[in-house]
Amino acid sequence: MTTATVTRPAQAPRRRRRKGGSRQNREMWVLMLPALVPVLLFSVGPLLYGIGLAFTDAESGRNHVTSFVGLENFGTLLADEDFWTSIRIGLIWAVSVTVLQFLASLGLALLLNQKLWFRGLARVLAVVPWAMPPVVIGLMWRLVYHPDAGIVNTTFGTDINWLADFSWALPAIIVMGVWSGMPQTTVVLLAGLQGIPRELYEAGEVDGAGVWRKFWSITLPQLRPVIVTITSLDFVWNVNQFTLVYVLTQGGPGGRTRLPMLFAYEEAFRYGFFGYAATMGVTIVIVVLGLLGFYLWRQMREAS
Repeated sequence: MTTATVTRPAQAPRRRRRKGGSRQNREMWVLMLPALVPVLLFSVGPLLYGIGLAFTDAESGRNHVTSFVGLENFGTLLADEDFWTSIRIGLIWAVSVTVLQFLASLGLALLLNQKLWFRGLARVLAVVPWAMPPVVIGLMWRLVYHPDAGIVNTTFGTDINWLADFSWALPAIIVMGVWSGMPQTTVVLLAGLQGIPRELYEAGEVDGAGVWRKFWSITLPQLRPVIVTITSLDFVWNVNQFTLVYVLTQGGPGGRTRLPMLFAYEEAFRYGFFGYAATMGVTIVIVVLGLLGFYLWRQMREAS
């Protein structure tokens, strides 16, 4: 009798918790449904359609009949030297912009984290490029690099046509990419800096640590999760960059700034090879995911 009276009250709450948990799950899915439907329609749906398109010979034209070609597009792509040249240029662009953007943003975030005069105004000015449309940024930098009246040539006394020179076009757009992407990286790093407990710096001062010692032993380790996250996002954003480079150079001169996304755009909307362009997109995603996965694996391995 004693055992029965003990076990019955213990089982009833469990059944009630299961029923309550299932009801909460249903309510959660009902609440999430309005947000999931647009994601499925406008993100997952086009993604799956693009992957499927990569296995067809879809082209522009009214009389063209699209048919399944299997891996034929991928075989053609593997032998396309122009595409792999664009991949090389895209990786140079993405890695350079991501690294330089991080270094510049970290320095700016450290500066904005200090007690300075007009610090609030400085923080607002630091995010101004973030509020500018990419087309406006591209047009502004075309004026900056103008061979006759551009601020770069007039300041340094040079006469280089930056956007048409085979040697300087890629470095020129890298500088533009670093400038345009600094605001969001700076904001994230500044938030990370403000989240570091002051007690750690006070303990470091008690132990006699100087400015550089505190930076290497406290600031960077505490910022590590933020750094991994923002550099990963920046790398993906930079690989997928299209508008800025298209407005600035349209991939020229001679393909020296033709990023992979520009190449895919030309194949799809200039030449009408939609299936082949979709194959490029799928390949770019695979390459980016592979590099990003390797980077995250290295970071997690070093942190463990």
